[in-house]
Amino acid sequence: MRVFDFNSAIVRTPGKSVVNGLRANPGPAPVFENVLAEHQTYIAALRAAGVEVVVLDALEQFPDSIFVEDPALVFSQAAVLLRPGAPSRMAESQELAQTLTARFPEVLRLTSGFADGGDILVTPDRVLIGLSARTNEEGATDLQRLLASVGMSSKVVEVPRGTLHLKTDCSLVDEETILATPEIASSGLFEGYRTLVVPREERHATNALRINDVVFIRAGCPRTLDLLQQHGLKVLPLPVSEIARIDAGLSCMSLRWFGDGLISTLRSNENKTQASGTVGGSGVLAGTRAVVPAIRSAQVDGE
Repeated sequence: MRVFDFNSAIVRTPGKSVVNGLRANPGPAPVFENVLAEHQTYIAALRAAGVEVVVLDALEQFPDSIFVEDPALVFSQAAVLLRPGAPSRMAESQELAQTLTARFPEVLRLTSGFADGGDILVTPDRVLIGLSARTNEEGATDLQRLLASVGMSSKVVEVPRGTLHLKTDCSLVDEETILATPEIASSGLFEGYRTLVVPREERHATNALRINDVVFIRAGCPRTLDLLQQHGLKVLPLPVSEIARIDAGLSCMSLRWFGDGLISTLRSNENKTQASGTVGGSGVLAGTRAVVPAIRSAQVDGE
C-alpha cells in the first residue's frame, strides 16, 4: 500500500471565529462564508477521490480548529495526539481524543515539547519531522519515541528560516517525487528523491495533497499545474484563497488514513446507538450520497 492511499478522513467544520485565525502576514481577514464554501468543496473532492469523510462539529472557541492536521497525526495502526506550538491551539488535541479513540486501535500522546502536524511529512521509507517555530527539538524527540513504538522510522530535519511548517514548502506527489520550493529543493533534505521545483511566484502551490490517484493543488497556479501534468499526474486545482489568508492550505484541513474495516465498524456502532435512542460523539459520518457543492473545473486557473 502506498503512503498516500486513503479511504478515511476526518475534517472539522469551520466556526465563524475562523476569521480570527492565526496569521503571520497583514492583510484582509477571510470571509467566513467563503471559507465555508472552500471547505465544502474540499470535502467533495475527498469523497470524489474515494475517501469516506467524518465531519466534526465546529469549535467556536478555537478559531484554527478547522486545521485538524496540526493537533494530531494518524496512521492505519495508531493515532498520535500532538502538542501544537501555538498556545491558543494547545487544547485542540483533547477535543480530538474521543473521535480518535473511537476509530483507532491505539491512541498515543505527545507528553513533552511541541509538535504540529504541519511539520510532519510521511514518505515511503520514513517520517520526516521538521523543526520550526511550531515544532521544537523536545517535541520532535518525543514524537520519534512514539513513532518507534509502532514500528515507524523517522528523521528530524530543519525547516527553512521563515517557513511556518515543513509542508508549507514541500509535499509528496508520488513515491519518488517531492514538489518543493527552490529553497527546500536546494537544501539537500530530499537527496534520493526526484524534486519538482515550483516557480517562485507560485511557491504556495507546494502545499499539495496526494489522495489515491489524484493530486490536489491550489487553484490559480497554472505553471505548477502544467509541471505536475507533464510528470504524468492527475491534478485537481481547488480554491483555497480565503483559507490561505490564515496561513493554511490543503494538507492541514484533514486527517487521512487507510482504515481497514474501521469505518464499517463505526457505522455498526452508530446504528446501535441510534437504535437505542441516544446520540453520542461530536462528529457525523457523512456518506457519499450527501449533497455537496460541485467541484470547480480542473481547468480553472483563478480562484
